[in-house]
Amino acid sequence: MTRTLDLAVIPGDGIGPEVISQALRVIMASLENTDVDVATTEYNLGAEHWLETGETLTTETLEQLREHQAILFGAVGAAPNDERIPSGILEREILLKLRFAFDHAVNLRPSRLFPGSVSPLSEPGQIDFVVVREGTEGLYAGNGGQFKTGTEHEIATEVSINTAHGVRRVVRDAFQRANARRKKLTLVHKHNVLVNAGKLWNRIVNEEATNYPDVTVDYLHVDAATIFMVTDPARFDVIVTDNLFGDILTDLAGAVTGGIGLASSGNINVDGTAPSMFEPVHGSAPDIAGKNIADPTAAILSGALLLRHVGLCEQADAIEAAVERDLAALVDAPAAPQRATTEIGDAIIAQLSA
Repeated sequence: MTRTLDLAVIPGDGIGPEVISQALRVIMASLENTDVDVATTEYNLGAEHWLETGETLTTETLEQLREHQAILFGAVGAAPNDERIPSGILEREILLKLRFAFDHAVNLRPSRLFPGSVSPLSEPGQIDFVVVREGTEGLYAGNGGQFKTGTEHEIATEVSINTAHGVRRVVRDAFQRANARRKKLTLVHKHNVLVNAGKLWNRIVNEEATNYPDVTVDYLHVDAATIFMVTDPARFDVIVTDNLFGDILTDLAGAVTGGIGLASSGNINVDGTAPSMFEPVHGSAPDIAGKNIADPTAAILSGALLLRHVGLCEQADAIEAAVERDLAALVDAPAAPQRATTEIGDAIIAQLSA
């Protein structure tokens, strides 16, 4: 019997619609001659929608999104100098609202040095690791406040929230991924200073390690992790860490693998009670929007993460292999004009059957 993959699609602003259209083309091409159909529902959210309506993400739209299997997300944001958009409103009221409403406990960031990508490191080695970042707690939980605002005695606090439940589900997810990869997990924290949260993370990692005897576990303070990420990034397989440290480390990971142009990500609801969301890490790049020159590879790789999440692992593997072949083919090719967005989509679809 035919099954349906029911996707919510949020193209967003800038280059978002261009790269997401190519990601959808590749997803559908990978599912040809299978028993899976793709149904898509597009949602108009982002800067332009806010300017037209004054709405970011309504309760009604949120509940409609909840009914889908997964979400494919492009990018939101206007030009940096567009003073019509209040700073942070789109991030807080769309991205973070989705993350907390749908309990996206795991922010998943694969980091890989693809063929043809140029790392700023002189000897990067074989970089291929995954950062499993906690997504709903820590300093990003919004627990804090201000007192005596605007006076010389003003106080501002941000409180890091770490629950045993929240930490355990992220750690368990990281162990499962390590067990399916090269069987090495690195906890990154700062338990010598952040003694309360660090003690909780350490204890739960040690407890969960007993369920995965084949996985080697080590620990790095976050400052040491940044050093190794630029001196020996090949040492990492799966990194598990909290919300803030993960945010910083994944940006550094993008830099050592040649930039965020090929970086995919997933925001994962680990228990299946709400749809997970998959998106390229890059922004909306309004300066090149509509020119058909944005590279859709990160969005296409995010589509592969989506397929793997819903159990279509063979098709996910095929897309990732097609991307690698496409990039490898460029390494020894004669210099050519910049490929158009649609041309890259065409090339990766062609590589699917190679």
